[in-house]
Amino acid sequence: MSSKHISKYRDESRSRSVERRQDVSHKHISKSKSPKRRHKSSSRDRKESKHKKSKKKKKKRSSSSSSSSSSDSDEEELKLLQRLEAERLRLKEEKRKQKEMLKANETPEEKRARRLREKQEKERKRRERMGWDNEYQCYTNQDNPFGDSALTNTFVWTKKLAKEGVKNVSHDELEALNRQKQLENKIELEKVKQRRLEREAERAAREAEAAAAARAREAAQFHSWARHEDAFHLHQARLRSQIRIRDGRAKPIDLLAWYVSSEQCVDALEMHEPYTYLNGLNAQDLEDLLEDIKVYKELEQNANQAYWEDVQTIVLDELAKLRRLAAPGARRDGVHQAVADDVTQIFKGKTGAQLDALREHIEAKMSARRDGVDVPYWESLLSQLNAHMARARLRDRHQQNLRRKLQLLKREQGVQPDQPAHSDQATGSDQPAHSDQPAGPDQPAGPDQPVHPDQLDHSDRDDAERGYVALYASGGYSPAYLRAGALEPGTLLLEAAEDAQRLAFLRARLHAASAAGRPEPAPGGSGAPAGGAALEAAARRSMAGGADGEGAQFSVEHALPDQPYLWADKYRPRKPRYFNRVHTGFEWNKYNQTHYDMDNPPPKIVQGYKFNIFYPDLIDKSATPEFSLKPCADNPEFAVLRFHAGPPYEDIAFKIVNREWEYSYKRGFRCHFHNNIFQLWFHFKRYRYRR
Repeated sequence: MSSKHISKYRDESRSRSVERRQDVSHKHISKSKSPKRRHKSSSRDRKESKHKKSKKKKKKRSSSSSSSSSSDSDEEELKLLQRLEAERLRLKEEKRKQKEMLKANETPEEKRARRLREKQEKERKRRERMGWDNEYQCYTNQDNPFGDSALTNTFVWTKKLAKEGVKNVSHDELEALNRQKQLENKIELEKVKQRRLEREAERAAREAEAAAAARAREAAQFHSWARHEDAFHLHQARLRSQIRIRDGRAKPIDLLAWYVSSEQCVDALEMHEPYTYLNGLNAQDLEDLLEDIKVYKELEQNANQAYWEDVQTIVLDELAKLRRLAAPGARRDGVHQAVADDVTQIFKGKTGAQLDALREHIEAKMSARRDGVDVPYWESLLSQLNAHMARARLRDRHQQNLRRKLQLLKREQGVQPDQPAHSDQATGSDQPAHSDQPAGPDQPAGPDQPVHPDQLDHSDRDDAERGYVALYASGGYSPAYLRAGALEPGTLLLEAAEDAQRLAFLRARLHAASAAGRPEPAPGGSGAPAGGAALEAAARRSMAGGADGEGAQFSVEHALPDQPYLWADKYRPRKPRYFNRVHTGFEWNKYNQTHYDMDNPPPKIVQGYKFNIFYPDLIDKSATPEFSLKPCADNPEFAVLRFHAGPPYEDIAFKIVNREWEYSYKRGFRCHFHNNIFQLWFHFKRYRYRR
């Protein structure tokens, strides 16, 4: 028989037993409730029982025919169910007897513990029905974090129930309602927790995004700081180079850096190629130069990299030559000393394109692998070719710089550019066309045929110097003559001799005026003071009270160390003229008031200075002169006040008292540059001591 039928019959038997028990209980209840009606209903019960028995007999008779076929199988199933039920009851009875035996043999302590466990289990089941979580199961009325002595008791809100109209509802229904509300609250709490977790996840995502953005900003700021730091270091390196050049102690790297940084400057004109600065350097100097070149390549960041690469290649070649000379026993480079000069002549005087073609020819010759080819010789030739190609590239770069600066100078001086040959023929000029070849000593170039620097032979330094001398002698640096038609109407023309005579006369008058010690008359003949005298008169007028009220004259200069100026070859350095005053007076403090009077005054002290420095011929009128104050190393009570303006004026310095200045304009402070006069007026602070 299958387990399905067994379970079915088991359920039916259970239901019958339950019905019998209910009937018996109802009978007992009815007997206990109505003892008077017992006799009246007994006859009725007998009739009903007889009627039921008759019905059962009829049913049995009617169903006997239909169930005769399956009676055997039903009897077997029934017997099996009876055996199973008997086994279940036997086990239950054994379990009950065992439990009763344990109860009979247990001690009073075990009995109390058992009853307590049963009570706790009953309470736990009740809490589960009420919807308590596992975390609240261990709480009791005596032990809970809420301090509630009636925690396990069910709270009944009678007023709320009365207001809602469910005051008379049974306790079971109220518990069901509470469990439903607790379930709803639990579901809502889970939703709240889920929303909180979502918000925390969103907050974490926003914080991660903000942190990533902050890291990106910090990285960008760091890169910006790195760029600014590199620019600062490059500026400082260039500034140190300029200072060393100005002081006459320039290193090769200073000259090379000055050359590449002054390519766009018209005033800085370098007549020699940059690799000429390497002449006469020893091995230690070349090694130091290599390190300096690496520093500049790193600081400039892809600016002028080709220039520094070529210079580095030339330095490495020169260093290798010196090392070979220092170690004659070392392995030779494939070229015998007897033919080294011939090898040098091969590369001498060739342009970059010619050297490039020669390199391709050597590589093709080496790749052919023919018999009788001296491979070490050609490899050595190829290694030397790189340095010569670097020199050729620097030479071409130098020629381009010269041509560009020449054009800029022509444009600044207003010189017309060279006209092509067909334009001269169109204007009817009989002069021959300009030649592209340099003018030799037997054929001097005319004023309209200037010789350009790129027309010179650059075989070596001597040839270049001779070409420059020939260029200067031919008048290539002089401006071209203008035609009469190019002049503006009303322009006065002077002969060269007349102009030279007029210039000589003006110079003689200037020398005579300076020798006599009187101011030079103005060119207009009005007799008004000009030059330094006019500026001194203007400075006197600006001082209130005249010279007597302004203190004593102060004209003691402080000697400065000799320093070269980069513009000295273009302008003649000169010292500026000045008109200075020092203010002295008495200080009537308590001590002087006690020990001195007007008849016997105290010693005078320096109260301030007024400096008027004249710069009438300043080249850059927009550049304001500057001053700097530095204490004396030997005596800190004095300081050196230095004035710097720019070309064509040298720096000038004065030794003054080292005290704190009064920078208030009400106290007479003035520092400005107006009408070619740089005025610096100041007084010292006065300290008043009070108790």
